[in-house]
Amino acid sequence: MAIHREGAKGAEEEMRIRPLISKDREGLHSMITRTQMFTPEEIDVAMELIDIVLKDPDQKDYRSVCIVSDDDQLLGYLCYGLAPMTQGTIDLYWIVVDSSFQGKGVGSNLLVYLEEVAKGMNGRMILAETSSIPSYDKTLTFYVRKGFKEVARVLDYYSPGNDRITFCKRLL
Repeated sequence: MAIHREGAKGAEEEMRIRPLISKDREGLHSMITRTQMFTPEEIDVAMELIDIVLKDPDQKDYRSVCIVSDDDQLLGYLCYGLAPMTQGTIDLYWIVVDSSFQGKGVGSNLLVYLEEVAKGMNGRMILAETSSIPSYDKTLTFYVRKGFKEVARVLDYYSPGNDRITFCKRLL
């Protein structure tokens, strides 16, 4: 999927979404770490899911894509899957944008992609879970701007003072 955007100097740049390939692994690890948003344990979980996708692209639990520049530089990635035992509920497990490209439409383009894919899977809704700590304020604002609504909050879920917030975007 090709996406066009205007670059810093007014020239049109192209981003495209493609499946993960093994050469992306180290770049994704670096990108996730550089955001300084995630704990070492969270980074390990993200990498575990990336490894599942890379080792068995035909498995159905986790699907991942990355968004790259026209010269194949990693800009962000997305991991999602059909929630088990549901009819059309898509779980958004990870959406990460390289720190250097945040605020430039990368995350928005990944969400548009996910919505299109979800509709193709007869998706009815997308669920995203996130944290309530202050460093996640931009993430919370992003989801609300993209039409997600807070549907659940579990107080002190991750740790005291760090709630789990579940957002939902209905597609039908």
